[in-house]
Amino acid sequence: MNEPVWIAVPSLNPDDVEGLVPWLRNQRMQLRFHHTSANTPEDDVIEQLQGCRLVIAGGELYTQRVFAAAPQLEHMARFGVGFDAVDLDAATRHGVAVTNTPGTLDNSVADHTFALMLALARHIASLDRQVRAGVWQSTLDADVWGATLGIIGLGRIGQAVARRARGFNMRILAHEVQPDEAFVADRSVELAPLDQLLQESDFVTLHTPITEDTAGLIDARALALMKPSAYLINTARGGLVDEAALYDALTGGNLAGAGLDTRAAEPPTDPRLAQLDNVVSTPHCGARSPRAWLTTCRHVAQNITDVMECRRPNTLLNPDVWDRYLEKVGSQS
Repeated sequence: MNEPVWIAVPSLNPDDVEGLVPWLRNQRMQLRFHHTSANTPEDDVIEQLQGCRLVIAGGELYTQRVFAAAPQLEHMARFGVGFDAVDLDAATRHGVAVTNTPGTLDNSVADHTFALMLALARHIASLDRQVRAGVWQSTLDADVWGATLGIIGLGRIGQAVARRARGFNMRILAHEVQPDEAFVADRSVELAPLDQLLQESDFVTLHTPITEDTAGLIDARALALMKPSAYLINTARGGLVDEAALYDALTGGNLAGAGLDTRAAEPPTDPRLAQLDNVVSTPHCGARSPRAWLTTCRHVAQNITDVMECRRPNTLLNPDVWDRYLEKVGSQS
């Protein structure tokens, strides 16, 4: 592949000493680095894609306009699981194969979910700030052991969270449109309507994709159903939560706290939530553990190899593209 490869994932950079970057260099690929986010303008994405047959994609938008402006593009290898930023129909029309890396980040995100849950329940961040300031005063914290956990979205990551919750002797409620019945029975998960889950849970954690149906799922109405003593955790997508309504609930005494790894805008443009002591925020890093990152690098490398060698990958998100992809690479070779 003589054309440049655009690497849009922020944590993969020219100084990466293991994993994907050295492998790409060993394939004699030209590498182009440009850090992006979900807020990266379309024009910037289009500019970086010029001349590229492959992009290793982060969370930037891939729209009909983007694909139309990048006629050489053959493969969009998503570094991660979510593909809500990708117009798969447009990718298929333009002969672009889109792959992702399911299963590589589940445990890291589940660990981070519990880290946020424990940090909120035991006031870790605020107590740390107090001790550093010379204040030695304990608080009465919330229990995690034996509490009720509501999981919205019982896919791979939601299931990984449920496994951890069993170790804390938690009652587990789950809202899932296509539940894995064997897993539900094995882990004693109670399937529940969304309203019931919100009303009965001490902790609510989000692990559902963002779609037209789930955007703004946790709005003022949903927050009003939750206990004033409850906590909300979001390590999925920022757009699942109405942040203005969340701020009102947190400042009005209608919700005990929130742990946020993902935000509607990244970096956030509204500073108000970060100023609250009952909010623990992290910079969309739930998936970034060394083991998860290395596993994802290897999975991306396998996807790239399969597509380059015209083997249909198991992780192809738009299977209808395959014949068109083969025609496209044949015409460009």
